[in-house]
Amino acid sequence: MDGVRAAGLPVTLGVDGDPGTQPAGRQLAVYRVVQEALTNTLKHGGPNATAHVAVAYADDGTVTAEITDTGTGGHDGTVPGAGPGRGLTGMRERTALYDGTLEAGPRHTPPGGWRVRLRLPKDSAP
Repeated sequence: MDGVRAAGLPVTLGVDGDPGTQPAGRQLAVYRVVQEALTNTLKHGGPNATAHVAVAYADDGTVTAEITDTGTGGHDGTVPGAGPGRGLTGMRERTALYDGTLEAGPRHTPPGGWRVRLRLPKDSAP
């Protein structure tokens, strides 16, 4: 979070539950998805974008993360100078390793922007 904040993106973080004994690989997958979503906001969200990250550790071992932003740009590589990348593809590949689900797309309710939702089921492992 500090890196994207230092780059000028205001970010808030909410964590619900206790990561407990989550395997390091699962934790890394969550971290990388959050990191990429925030990087995409920096690249595509526009100068006034803000972001919020919510991570939840359920008692049954399921992990969810939702990253939302208020950006006005596209997250599909259409922003001038941003160039195409592999961010969304990489997020999907990481998620698939843990039999998880990933949804990414524009938010159609105010304030608009973009949303990424990650869910890793209990005991999922590559």
